[in-house]
Order: sequence, then C-alpha cells, then structure tokens
Amino acid sequence: MNLARRTVSSTRPVNILHVGLDPDSTIFTASTPAGFAVYRTCPLSLIRKRELTGGTLAAAVPLHASSLVFLLGGGRSPLYPPNKVVFWDDVLGTEVAELEFRERVRGLACRRGWLAVALRRRVVVFELGEQVSRFGEWDTSDNPRGLLTLATGVYATLLAIPGKQVGHVQLIHLPACVPPTTLGPPSSSPPRKPPPAPTKHPISIIAAHESALTTLSVPPSGKLLATTSSRGTLVRVWDAVSGKLVRELRRGTDKADIFGVAFRPDEHELCVWSDKGTVHIFNLVVSSGASNRQSTLSSLTPYIPLPKYFESEWSYAQYRIPTQSAHISLSATSIRTPTPEVDEERCVVGWIEVPGKDGGALEYQLIALTYAGGWYRLSLPKAATTTSTSTTGGSPPRQRASSSSSSAAKGKGTDTVEKQSRKCVLEEFRRFGRWDGWG
Repeated sequence: MNLARRTVSSTRPVNILHVGLDPDSTIFTASTPAGFAVYRTCPLSLIRKRELTGGTLAAAVPLHASSLVFLLGGGRSPLYPPNKVVFWDDVLGTEVAELEFRERVRGLACRRGWLAVALRRRVVVFELGEQVSRFGEWDTSDNPRGLLTLATGVYATLLAIPGKQVGHVQLIHLPACVPPTTLGPPSSSPPRKPPPAPTKHPISIIAAHESALTTLSVPPSGKLLATTSSRGTLVRVWDAVSGKLVRELRRGTDKADIFGVAFRPDEHELCVWSDKGTVHIFNLVVSSGASNRQSTLSSLTPYIPLPKYFESEWSYAQYRIPTQSAHISLSATSIRTPTPEVDEERCVVGWIEVPGKDGGALEYQLIALTYAGGWYRLSLPKAATTTSTSTTGGSPPRQRASSSSSSAAKGKGTDTVEKQSRKCVLEEFRRFGRWDGWG
C-alpha cells in the first residue's frame, strides 16, 4: 500500500457559494456560509473579510474596487429575502440602502454610477448617486439565469439583455460611463476624449440563436457582443452597432452548459469555460497572434457544398481545470490529476495584465477561480521551434501542415517550423477561502 500518493488533512473542504469578479478583474468576492471576503485578484491576497451570522448569501457583487458590495440572500437559510438587493458599505461595515422587488432577483450587473437588476421577465436599471433613482425598465423573455451584461469602459453605453423572443438579444444604450476619479496628482497625459457619435443608429435587436440564451458578454468598450445558447457548442460574436455576425467559434461538438465568456480588454481574444472543466481561448484578430484551428477541408467550402461544421473555428489553446480531492493538504503545490469519475470544478475566468518575465512588457494572462477555492494563473502558450535537417542532395522531409503554425522559415538543408502549443501554462496555483484562516 502506497500512502505517499495522497496527503490527507483534517481541514474540511471549503464551501463557496458564489465567486464574483469586479468589472476590471482587479478584485473578486467569495461568499460562503460564514459570510463573504474580498480578495485582490493578482497577486492573490485577502483584502478584507466580513463574518455574517443569521443566514447565507446567494451572491456578493463588487462595484469595481470600491467599498460598495451588492448582496443577495439565498441558500437554505437566506440572510436577506431573495427579492431584495442590499447595498453594503464594507468600510462602514453596515447596510446603506436596499432595493425591494415583488419577486426573486435573478442577476445583477453594475458599473460606476449604475446598477441593472434582472428579474424573471424584466430588467430594471437604477442610477446610483446621492440617491438611488429608477432609470428604466425593459421586458424580456423568460430569464431564469438572470442574464444581462454592462459595458464598463470609459464612455461606454451598452447594456445587453435577453429580448422578448427566445434566443434574441436587446441592446440598450445608457448614458456614457464617466471616467473614474483619479487619486493623487493629475496625470500629465491629455484626458481621453469621448468617441465620435455613430453615423448610423445602433441596432436594438439581434436574433442571436434559435434556442435559449445561456450567456451574454461584452468587452469594456461595448463594441462587441458574445452570445451562447443552451446547445453549448457555438460562441457567436456580434458587432454591437450594426448587429452583424463577426465570428462564429466552436467550443465543441457535444452539448455543454457554458458558464461564461470573457473578452480580452483589447478585444484581440476571448475565453470560454463550461461544465466540461476546460477553458478555451480563441483569437479574434486574424493578423496577430496564433490562428484558431480549422478543419483541413475548410479550404474546399467555397467550391464544394460541405456542412457548415467544416467552416468552424476551434480554440487555439485550452486549459483543463484539475479536479480537487475532498480532503486536500495545505501545500499550495498539490494538484490532483483529473479523474473521469468526478465532475470538473465550476469556475469563473477573467483577464489580467502582468509584467512579462525579467520585467518585460505587460502581457495578458488568465485567472481561473474555482468554487472549491482554487486560484490558477495561466499564461497563453508560446510558439516552440522544431528543427529537422535533411541529407545533402536529398529531398527535405515532408512537414505536415498545421493549422496552428504561426510561421515557417527555411534555410539550406534545414526546415524550421514554429508550432503553437495548444495548452496554456500554469504559472501559479494557490488557494483562497478557509485556507486563509477565514471561517
């Protein structure tokens, strides 16, 4: 019997009810039966925690990096009625306001000065100032997931909600998001100017899917919109002004429950994650970075009437979240190998900017936060060079074409091919929650 293969600890597994990233992915909140805590996303550190007694929370949604957190009661013993949104100021340590509805609150989205609340068949928007005032209300189709999304960039206006018909998306333009208030001396760079007004009136309805929507996502600018449906195989990216389909990306062929889609802030890439436990990364800019994978028959589609499947773009890189043991050691380096008998962990994924190696330029990486308390920092795959040498006077060895090859350079008697790895690199793994002494 080999007892060295597993490390058993008396520590009970953490029970996280909700994980929520702020719109800029700089902080995140974690809700457990003991209360909620606020963490810095990277480097991971506990900012503050709040013990709450008398009930549990369904969600704690942060408003950027401010002290304001929106709380929803839920679970077996809700701390607040499920039809209320409670405004909690964590510096004061008390409730400062609340919104009450006639039905259960399904979802929240916020940005500076604004809060959108999703109910079963409508979305209500509030303006946050000295007073909380009701701005508007829109009807939706049946929306049990509480889907809605807000563009949070400077001067962004977009609010996307389900339309009145199943699979449709309604686009609403709110007053522009104001720049955040800067602390300290004023910046030497000139202030950012508002973008020019669109020449055409933005479209208001997009017929995105035939089946029910499962996610809605927009980048900070609000120029694009990503949608997924209950089939869970495709991610469609739309131009939020013209309503035209920009890209159609394939997560897989089997049905899945897609949990979320996140745009890279510069809109060059997006990532998708689902109940399969895998994070997929797609390139959105043809002229830069790695190429999405495609079928070898895709080049024949203009000439032969092949099924649309052969035109699909597949992710150029993935990462599979390891399954965690029910009893896990306190060592930050112990990661169990996934086993097919156990479901993969549910997670939330966001984009961050970190300095490159040896203090180089900033680069984008991913943060995956699991509901079991796992914190994963992932870097995107780099091109690896492989070299093969042919014999003098003979023919060089044949290279199989790769859809993920980024470039190829040939020298005398030597073929050098740069191939893009399809796996993200785990740069760092840590834990949050009870392992920080919370609870």
